[in-house]
Amino acid sequence: MDNLTHSLVGWALAETGLKRRTRKGLGACVLAANLPDIDVFFGWAPWAPLAMHRGFTHGLVGGVLLLPPVLAGLLWLLDRWHTERGRIAPGAAPMHFGWLLVLCWLGALTHPLLDLQNTYAVQLLSPFSEGWFHTDGLFIVSPWLLAFLGLGIWRSRVGRRARPAILALTACVAFIAVNIGISALAWKAPEREIPYVRPDRIFAAPDALLFWRRDVVWRNDGMITHARFDPFESVTRVTDRSEPVADNMALPVVQRAVQATWDVQDFLAWSQLPVATTRRSGCDVTVTFGDARFSGPAMTRNFSTSVRLPDC
Repeated sequence: MDNLTHSLVGWALAETGLKRRTRKGLGACVLAANLPDIDVFFGWAPWAPLAMHRGFTHGLVGGVLLLPPVLAGLLWLLDRWHTERGRIAPGAAPMHFGWLLVLCWLGALTHPLLDLQNTYAVQLLSPFSEGWFHTDGLFIVSPWLLAFLGLGIWRSRVGRRARPAILALTACVAFIAVNIGISALAWKAPEREIPYVRPDRIFAAPDALLFWRRDVVWRNDGMITHARFDPFESVTRVTDRSEPVADNMALPVVQRAVQATWDVQDFLAWSQLPVATTRRSGCDVTVTFGDARFSGPAMTRNFSTSVRLPDC
């Protein structure tokens, strides 16, 4: 999810009354809710789980268990620095490190749970497993969640009450649950409608505003198919189904390209529906790898990598 949504979730948590448990409570909730995205600064790291975006720092071990105590310690040191310089506001809550740690853990937990909701997916069990998890419950920037959270925070701050923030978070959970249910129907629709189709990977990306609609893409026997799903049209069928297209991953030249460079290997470690295209020029062939989840022209440019090989 976008960092504005992560920040608003942390802020809403704080407005439920948690920010009054300790000094720096609001900061702990908001910063912890964004903490796992620290991996964007470590793409150069030699350890693959850390270099992988939505890898170690988004997992239950790195992002949820280990990073929050580091943030809590830094906030405690900042509070000590403020105290020594007399910069603590009159009437501010006392510092309770235990509560500060709890708030950092709670805020950090919201991050992978939100990122789990879109088709980009997360490696929840990193570094012990490279498996990717996704529920396809939200578009990566959900205007509905932004509206729920923004309204709840505003009402809580104006009225100095926790109830609006609690209701906003409850509405977000209910909204996500409904959308997970819609995506579960979309995952099953191809099997129910099309004979002999048993996808080994399938994704159902929600629309941003018309959240009940899904762009569905699946792989079956090395063939990629795109379709649309709308529960108001049918809960057992997909529409606008494309003709299956080979992903080309089994081609000998593509298999050579898979091992050609670290960039390709890193891309394929992230890609979950890899596809390949080849273009020959004389005695060379250029193999371009993409991901069927991101098939539009603009997305293809951002989510692809190429390698050139001799082939004579």
